[in-house]
Amino acid sequence: MAEILGAFAQTSWVGKGVLLVLAIFSLVSWSLTFLKIHQLRRADRANGAFLEQFRRATRLGEVQSAASSSPEAPLAGMFRAGYLELEAQIRVLRRAGQDSGQIKSLAAVERALQRAIGVESARLQRFLPFLATTASATPFIGLFGTVWGIMSTFSSIAASGSTSIVHVAPGIAEALVNTAAGLAAAIPAVIAYNAFLGSLRRHRGAMEDFLLEFLNLTERTFT
Repeated sequence: MAEILGAFAQTSWVGKGVLLVLAIFSLVSWSLTFLKIHQLRRADRANGAFLEQFRRATRLGEVQSAASSSPEAPLAGMFRAGYLELEAQIRVLRRAGQDSGQIKSLAAVERALQRAIGVESARLQRFLPFLATTASATPFIGLFGTVWGIMSTFSSIAASGSTSIVHVAPGIAEALVNTAAGLAAAIPAVIAYNAFLGSLRRHRGAMEDFLLEFLNLTERTFT
């Protein structure tokens, strides 16, 4: 650790700035990675518990109470949106004196569910753009530090007239450290981002399947 701090102290102000920026990117991306892992795992567990209650319930009112107690389940959010649309249509029919136990528009229920899919997908995708930015930007930030270090080394060579390895090694080492730091920040972010995209696609598929299941139940019950 002392050697690392000593090497950092000997770098130029540009090298220090580049390493500091990369350290911030890396720290934030790691924090967001652990946060998203925790969020997606909770969403998986909550989805499974809610879906079990949904398929076991005999009335939609029973599912509504279960959905209210499962705020982390994307499927529960979808159900609340669809159920609110059903209630709104039933209230309109009752006010018009047409309380026949049927709804006016199944397409409106589907649109409510589609909007809910968008809302839940956006909630699950939160913070992913920062991981994508880290994955794409940090290698270039590190490359900037590398180019600057090499330019400083050539300037030092021109000023001293010496090309010995002892003279040029510190500048080259500083330049290569910036490249390594950029890659160290980018590689975990790329892996995490791609893994989260796969998980989000799976969640999206589960929500689209639930949309069809909800519409089938609504059609059997209210049409």
